[in-house]
Amino acid sequence: MDHDRADRLVHIVDDVEPLEAPVLVLALEGFLDAGRASVLAAEHLLADRGPVVATFDVDELYDYRARRPPVSFVRDRYEDYAAPRLVVRRQRDAEGTPYLLLVGPEPDVRWEAFARAVRVLVERLGVSRVVALAAVPMAVPHTRPVALTVHANEADLVTGPSPWQGELRVPSSAQAMLEIRLGEWGHPMQGVVVHVPHYLAQMGYPRAAISLLEHVAQAASLSFDLTTLRAEAERTDAEIADYLTEHAEVLEVVQGLERQYDTFHRAEEQGSNLLAPEEPLPSGEEIGRQFEQFLAGLEGPDVPDDRT
Repeated sequence: MDHDRADRLVHIVDDVEPLEAPVLVLALEGFLDAGRASVLAAEHLLADRGPVVATFDVDELYDYRARRPPVSFVRDRYEDYAAPRLVVRRQRDAEGTPYLLLVGPEPDVRWEAFARAVRVLVERLGVSRVVALAAVPMAVPHTRPVALTVHANEADLVTGPSPWQGELRVPSSAQAMLEIRLGEWGHPMQGVVVHVPHYLAQMGYPRAAISLLEHVAQAASLSFDLTTLRAEAERTDAEIADYLTEHAEVLEVVQGLERQYDTFHRAEEQGSNLLAPEEPLPSGEEIGRQFEQFLAGLEGPDVPDDRT
């Protein structure tokens, strides 16, 4: 490995306190963050911000024209430029157990260089395992249990059966490539992907963030107090329920997804055909049209800004 080039991309604080085989939790903004689940999870963990132990040269990884950082224009000048940051912090869980948290935007470019830099980080800080958080939009109803897909570069890190059979070709991500590279270099990495109802993918969905953190707690033997996040999830659920009560046409679409979900799981339990012969489902156009109205309603003036 070209250690010199990787060293230039990541800077590890010289006097960082050594930890005994810490877990590195990876929560990146961007492609795999439906419902802002990873961001909400990271924000919850950062309610008590630990010290920065490493920083990445974000200028080498970020496409500013594709994702323009916000800046305030105040009367006659610019100020408060929100520079993107990709950092590693030393955090402690609810019982005081230390772990590392890598947060920031998913790299737009130089994924291989990013992977080598993470390798330097893992090896110098003695990281025992990397656990990555992600979320994808799926055709599932919010009224059913939140589903997860767990994956890893070592078979014994995969907990429970996979909901997928065979091979799926999907768009890649920096996290996916990192998992492959770390496996090639002998470093374990596990990922968990939460399935977010696709009609909620553009808004903050705290219930998905809760599922991610519950899995991390179990996988990495950590403990998180999720009280405030659960309260946010209950408020969001109430807002969605109120909207559905007032919009029967959207409720019908959600009920169609519920029938699809229930039929699939009944068939799975019975080992029978997965198709529902007498349960017509809404068309793709109907779903898309109703969900656009759904999101427009949730983002209206009656919904506080911190819910979107």
